[in-house]
Amino acid sequence: MSEEKAEQYVTPAFNPDRTFTEKVKALPSTVAHKFFTRDGLIGEYDYMYLFTPDIPFLSRERKVSPFFGLNDSMPVFLAMILGFQHALAMLAGIMTPAIILSSAINLDTDLQQYLVSASFITCGILSTIQISRFHIPKTGYYIGTGLLSVVGTSFATIPVAQGAFSQMYAQGICPTAADGTPQACPQAFGYLIASSCVCGLFEVLLSFIPPKVLQRMFPPIVTGPTVLLIGVHLVETGFKNWAGGSNACASRPESGFFSLCPNINAPKPLPWGSAEFVGLGFSVYVTIILCERFGAPIMKSCAVIVGLLVGCIIAAACGYFDDTGIKQAPAATFIWVHTFPLKVYGPLILPFLAVYLVLMMEAIGDITATCDVSRLPVEGREYESRIQGGILADGLNGILAGLMTLTPMSVFAQNNGVISLTKCANRSAGFFCCFFLLIMGIFSKFAAALVSIPSAVLGGMTTFLFTAVAVSGLRIISTVPFNRRNRFVLTCSLAIGFGATLVPDWFSYVFTYSGDNHSLQGFLNAIVLVLESGFAITAIIGLILNLIIPMEVDEANADEVAAGESTKEAESSSQSEEDKKA
Repeated sequence: MSEEKAEQYVTPAFNPDRTFTEKVKALPSTVAHKFFTRDGLIGEYDYMYLFTPDIPFLSRERKVSPFFGLNDSMPVFLAMILGFQHALAMLAGIMTPAIILSSAINLDTDLQQYLVSASFITCGILSTIQISRFHIPKTGYYIGTGLLSVVGTSFATIPVAQGAFSQMYAQGICPTAADGTPQACPQAFGYLIASSCVCGLFEVLLSFIPPKVLQRMFPPIVTGPTVLLIGVHLVETGFKNWAGGSNACASRPESGFFSLCPNINAPKPLPWGSAEFVGLGFSVYVTIILCERFGAPIMKSCAVIVGLLVGCIIAAACGYFDDTGIKQAPAATFIWVHTFPLKVYGPLILPFLAVYLVLMMEAIGDITATCDVSRLPVEGREYESRIQGGILADGLNGILAGLMTLTPMSVFAQNNGVISLTKCANRSAGFFCCFFLLIMGIFSKFAAALVSIPSAVLGGMTTFLFTAVAVSGLRIISTVPFNRRNRFVLTCSLAIGFGATLVPDWFSYVFTYSGDNHSLQGFLNAIVLVLESGFAITAIIGLILNLIIPMEVDEANADEVAAGESTKEAESSSQSEEDKKA
């Protein structure tokens, strides 16, 4: 090949004889504009808006921030900041289930740190599936929403897992000491994630049902009470931690390892419910309120984390913080550094099917809300394909999370508030969010610091977080017309749901079978686990009653009848006026 022809195959940007500026100008316009111009890197965005607090008695100019749509071009630096803001907003929700579940089976500190790190890494990886949106070849189906839909560890798993762990300790699957103190039980976590992987196929199958059918089967009158009961159940765990701990120390034993909270080997142990613990929790709670009132927009969306930070500073200053785990933690980690023995636990199957049903309900509501705040249509073929893709990705993410040694993942609703606050629905911010989550997970010192947070500080944060889940359920219920029929369905479904939540062992003594048939015993245990999970029985009763109790004719057509009567009155009034004029 001659030199003239060879030169044609050398792109100008990579010609060694050109200057750096000439190479940049020769790059494709979008790449050059993004990374090598002030407009592409920083833009004209008012960054002071994100960081300016709302100080009393000082007026500030109100500006309308630009809205960045799904695929709009936005400055790289702004996408990075808003992506970090999304990661901070997710921080508390991602770490909380891992800490609560690992504490419930008394796992060692290194395993707790690993589960927190793995949660961040897995959420970062699986969020990219929802955000990217893949088309399944030769079909009309998708995987993912294609929206700024980030996923995190689901709270719906916690009530079921806590009940199953109690059964495992009672049946001897998990060991206990001679004095009855529960010991570490990593095999229980392996049973949990193996059962989760199997049941994840249920949500995958549900994703192929047309979204309109799913919305008719699971309307707000079914989903609202379910989400409400999940939040109510979780508040109990948060409040116990607020008073010192949710482990065995909460029963205030007179002697033993848990006679003081969090245990007798802690830096400054105290009896459960001590004023010092309650005060630490209140420091977090009050800080969250102050952030909401006076904080800058970027602070409001991550007020929970600011409160957690303030609580940790106070706890460290008062001597409650133990940094031993931070010093001993490795510099970096990844998934599968620790593994668990996998085995399907029969009694978990029925409850986990209910969990995935709830995850599907949550996904529909969260994806609809994300479309709404992203200024995209919430009806039509495109919207329905996003619902289908989101549910399918949600089910697949649940299976993948189990294979990555974690409990199921679900779409996070709180990030819709970040989108609404910052007016950024751009996927670039979502991908930066995934990047920051990976960084948080890989550097395990960060997870070790989170695991070392005193229970009272964690309780002040999680109580607020779990109550927000219950309020989300109330918001969903508020969209239902409160006619006689709907009030009846809500009353019936919540009656047993509230009872099972407030008195969790109400069904433990119904079955008296004690034979050698392990299959029958497992089936009975599954029924007990479902009926003692308030949200699960509420979802089942609400679903059945909503399908079998018809809407009364006068209620179903009340609005139409009223509209018709007003129209007739207006027409007759108009006719009489014309008659008078005539």
